Amino acid sequence: MARKLRIYQTSLGFFDLAMAAPSMKAALEAWGADSNLFHQGAAKESHDPDIIAATMAKPGVVLRRPVGADRPFSEHAELPTDLGAGGPRKAARKSKGPKAKKSSSRPVDKAAERKAALAYERERTRRELERAKEEAARQKDRERRQQAVEKAQAALDKAEREHAKQAAAIQTEIEALEKRSQTEEVRWDKEKERLEAALRRARG
Repeated sequence: MARKLRIYQTSLGFFDLAMAAPSMKAALEAWGADSNLFHQGAAKESHDPDIIAATMAKPGVVLRRPVGADRPFSEHAELPTDLGAGGPRKAARKSKGPKAKKSSSRPVDKAAERKAALAYERERTRRELERAKEEAARQKDRERRQQAVEKAQAALDKAEREHAKQAAAIQTEIEALEKRSQTEEVRWDKEKERLEAALRRARG
């Protein structure tokens, strides 16, 4: 059964954020917050009828507006233009006055609430599928890179083995040449000694 949605609001970076979600935890996850903004006093449940109407029209979707602005929340908001000396912050402080805490005078529409809750579940499922698809793509990319690394490593290992084989063959040839050179030196020393003795005898 779909859980009843509540409206949560916070400010992150250059934007005020709002969304309809079944719990604070769900809102924090959708906002990508890495700490509990509610415990820190940086997030709250909103009872503003305009914000309720906007978020319930797109449950589970994070709506934005430039920080401190009074304009309506939307899915795609532009960056604030008054980022000068405390512009947005000043506006944000003003928005925390009594007017910001106005309660909804609209009657509770149970059918609309159920419809919004189901729409939230559909949006949550869509986001989870999207995250799963992105993770699968990342996993596939990791596997592709790993295969490329293994292929390159195998080629390097093969080349190293071939080099070691060639180097060993060359070293064997060098050792054989050195042995032949030593044998030739011994033979020449004996031959030279014999020929020099013959030359001495011929000279008388």
